Amino acid sequence: MHWSRWGDPDHTTTLPAGATDLMALAFGEITPRPAVPLAAVVARLPTLAPDVADRLAAVVGADHLTTDLSDRVHHTRGKSTPDLLAARSGDFSDAPDAVVRPGNDEEVVAVLQVCAAHGVAVVPYGGGTSVVGGLVADRAELHGLVSLDLCRLDALVDLDEVSRTATLQAGMLGPQAETLLGERGYTLGHFPQSFEFASIGGFAATRSSGQSSSGYGRFDSMVVSVTVATARGLWSVGAAPASAAGPDLRQLVLGSEGALGVITDVTVMVRPVPAEKVYETWRWESFEAGAQAMRTLVQDDLNPTVLRLSDETETSINLSDPSAIGLSDAGGAQMVCGYEGSADRVARMRAEVAATLRAAGGQLAGEDGGAAWSDGRFAAPYLRDALLDEGVLVETLETATVWSNLRHLYDEVLAAVTSAATRQGTDPLILCHISHVYRAGASLYFTVAMRESDDGIRQWAPVKRAAGDAIRAAGGTITHHHAVGRDHKPWLADEIGVPGVAVLRAAKQALDPEGVLNPGVLVP
Repeated sequence: MHWSRWGDPDHTTTLPAGATDLMALAFGEITPRPAVPLAAVVARLPTLAPDVADRLAAVVGADHLTTDLSDRVHHTRGKSTPDLLAARSGDFSDAPDAVVRPGNDEEVVAVLQVCAAHGVAVVPYGGGTSVVGGLVADRAELHGLVSLDLCRLDALVDLDEVSRTATLQAGMLGPQAETLLGERGYTLGHFPQSFEFASIGGFAATRSSGQSSSGYGRFDSMVVSVTVATARGLWSVGAAPASAAGPDLRQLVLGSEGALGVITDVTVMVRPVPAEKVYETWRWESFEAGAQAMRTLVQDDLNPTVLRLSDETETSINLSDPSAIGLSDAGGAQMVCGYEGSADRVARMRAEVAATLRAAGGQLAGEDGGAAWSDGRFAAPYLRDALLDEGVLVETLETATVWSNLRHLYDEVLAAVTSAATRQGTDPLILCHISHVYRAGASLYFTVAMRESDDGIRQWAPVKRAAGDAIRAAGGTITHHHAVGRDHKPWLADEIGVPGVAVLRAAKQALDPEGVLNPGVLVP
């Protein structure tokens, strides 16, 4: 990962042709805001006691513990827009004191035991892709902070071809998992936008949902069992695909964000690599009409592998039509449908879905738009950096609700974000799409862009507060797949209630009584 941008440093991009005119139309005059050079970075000085560092080095080996500035910078925060704005300004005051890279489960446990004994905070680190402040620990009452990088835990431990399950170590990144499984003819089928840099452990710890969730399901629905390291030892959770042996404690671990333990491996369901993949686009008169068609598909059990719908504004941007910005009737809404499987299955799925969508008023636009979406599905975060370079602040937020409440939630969030951004002195450009669907409801994923002020972090904060308040007031979940981290904690207690908070705090006390695991994240 680039130290102050998203992704591969060699893939840094600039705005595509025509985008400058579009930005001028949307925001008026904007001022470029380049990031400071690495030489201008101001990082927190390491405060880890020498004897603690020596004990950690004895566990993992001296070659796998570093206090090098570059390593500490690269393990500071995640990749939310506020995280990036701080990095671009050269502020690395949250830098860990050391980066520790254990090589097996036992070393992870031993690292946690050393840190628990000496009151040192531990932030588990997979791919560094958190967008909710999930890598920013509160160490005010502790004696240092280490980033526990799981990159050495990157093996395909087992592939059970009869059960079609695979056990993957938590530090393995998405592309590596697909390569290793693909060599044996299988796929996980989990492709979130962070896929290229996110880890298996991160998928589990945040309840990740991929862009093919309509067909493959969310990551947490794929998990058969999980191994968790705590200072009390290893904990294996899950003995069968389903069980009635009390509450499903896998669900306590999934989504725990490193606050209850460190996930070291996950056993997941896998599927054969599809012989054919086809993506196509459909057009609708309106976002609402497309959403109704999506509901019909999923409730009739006609699930394409990929099913996503852009609202009118996002559709106009995707189609590069600057004149349509903000016009609700400018070309309607675009839907992407993807089909994966054998040639016969793909043909059958396309025919069944097409019959339903045509009956609902949809118009097939062809495969070109679907192919363009597939080719660019991981490019958006790079474009965000290019916009930040030009002085346009871009951030995302997401939620979910039942179908009957979906339009109300959409309208309330749109109004709240528009009002809050306008009060910051700039008219926002707000895009939205549905990319995860269920029989009972769907997710809403908003992208907000506005002219950046002199302090983008302070500018975004009231907009985020307004969005969170509107989501909860309108009956949505505070997060569908980005996780809680620190950014969504202010609304978590309202969502899970007083008993839910008590349960989380009790689990934290039972598994991490010293409070060293990702302190300040998740638990209210």
